[in-house]
Amino acid sequence: MNYALHEVLEVHEMAAFKTNCLTKAKTMRALVSDPVLKDIMQQDIDVSTIQLQEYASILSNAKQ
Repeated sequence: MNYALHEVLEVHEMAAFKTNCLTKAKTMRALVSDPVLKDIMQQDIDVSTIQLQEYASILSNAKQ
């Protein structure tokens, strides 16, 4: 699919931000002792991983 350059750059920006959030969540999860909070953080990690895969798919299709 053809995307405008600004659209591709926005997806790159969102992917970079999401990567930073994912890294922080994974790092902070190791420091948390509350099991409920750990579960919430794990859910966030799982969702963020899926979203990053979707961003990668969009970016790979945009280059074709």
